[in-house]
Amino acid sequence: MSKLSGRVAGAVIAALVAAGCGSPEPVGRAAAQYDLVLVDDANRRIGTYTIPQDTAIVDEPNAEQIFYGKRLLNETERLLPDHVGAAMNCNSCHIAQGKIPLGDPYINSFNFYPRVMPRAGREIDLEARINGCFQRSMNGKPLDRESEEMKAMIAYMEWLSQNTPRDQLVDIANAGTVDASLVPDPVRGERIYHAQCAACHGDNGEGLRDSRGDIVFPPLWGDESFNIGAGLARTYKAAAFVKYNMPMGIQTVGLWGHGNVLSDQDAVDVAEFFTHKPRPDFPGKVNDWPNGPKPKDARY
Repeated sequence: MSKLSGRVAGAVIAALVAAGCGSPEPVGRAAAQYDLVLVDDANRRIGTYTIPQDTAIVDEPNAEQIFYGKRLLNETERLLPDHVGAAMNCNSCHIAQGKIPLGDPYINSFNFYPRVMPRAGREIDLEARINGCFQRSMNGKPLDRESEEMKAMIAYMEWLSQNTPRDQLVDIANAGTVDASLVPDPVRGERIYHAQCAACHGDNGEGLRDSRGDIVFPPLWGDESFNIGAGLARTYKAAAFVKYNMPMGIQTVGLWGHGNVLSDQDAVDVAEFFTHKPRPDFPGKVNDWPNGPKPKDARY
């Protein structure tokens, strides 16, 4: 590798780490806009939402808190080691700091909760949803609901909502869909994994850390990965994330070079392969879907 290409590669990796594996800002281009809709009338356009630039945070009265929340979401494992048991950050799954459609954006999170969730079988608020991620996707421990860390992460999500009224949502898809009637082929999925995924996530699903030991690309199985209670441990849910967000790339158009490389069948096959690899257990699984029915791809 030449010195120039080495420096460029290093800069790219640094940018990916800082942004949670993807550039959050469309440099030199107009920011992406989405319709605002009424919660009870999703077909009625009532306004426009524009993804904010992070430089605008400095104008907020609680700018320090918002920036801290942004850092916590990007550097969760490093900043909250007592609460993270996996080699994961929140933004390992919430693409480009929660700003990308189909990449689990945070844009509606502040207004979406509280609501009844099927897995819990009861109403949960945003604090409970965040702690669920810590216990499942992070294979860790919940935060104190009143902690400055919890309040900071929620402050970032509230800022990202850009004062959208409580009875409205931004018309941005949280996740894509795949054909759940497809029968997965994990043998074929293993071939796809090594061709499309292993360069970032490792031949053995171990992920990739930088020279400081901070996680760049998360492990997809093993002791440092998400546990079986996480949504991404389910075949079809993982397949939808993979299809629309992976394999990751760098491009000059849009906010994220991602998706539309794999077919539904490709995504289902590779998801079946890595979701069924060994990973930590989740004791709280006994309380999931108390009112049924349990999804067919649940790991337990």
